[in-house]
Amino acid sequence: MKRFSSSRLWVVALVSVLALSAAWAAKKGAPPAVGEVLELKFHPVKGKNVDLAAMKGKVVLIDFWATLCGPCVAEIPNVVATYKKLHDKGFEIVGISLDQDKGALTKFIKDHEMPWPQYFDGKGWDNEISSRFGINSIPAMWLVDKEGKLVSTNVRGRLEAEVEKLLAK
Repeated sequence: MKRFSSSRLWVVALVSVLALSAAWAAKKGAPPAVGEVLELKFHPVKGKNVDLAAMKGKVVLIDFWATLCGPCVAEIPNVVATYKKLHDKGFEIVGISLDQDKGALTKFIKDHEMPWPQYFDGKGWDNEISSRFGINSIPAMWLVDKEGKLVSTNVRGRLEAEVEKLLAK
């Protein structure tokens, strides 16, 4: 039986890792480019169907998150406060939950007074919407302008200011 040298083993390992990474990337999809019109439709946990195209004229936050994500939960008070302050001026939020437990999600939404629609499919990191958009870490907070174009993929820590700028346009 022929023995592999350590350098050959490293090459085999590297090729395997690259193949797995490529397979994961192909499965995940790619995030849209800033400036692209974002297409998103789904049936939320509660309420009417969501269609981002029907929200033209409004500024929309698409919040990819989960109840078990510490940084996501820490951001919720800021998101809720911004929603309460700016919703009547044309600000909407759409949540994309990467949770796997629907009961825990619905309880969290109620307890934290989050009235906006939430997508949930119970698939966690294999969530269909987050996978389509290439989400690989959360929280991911995307901002969409009044024309339906993606303007930012990271508004954490400056959500209110960014929304106010877009609403003023």
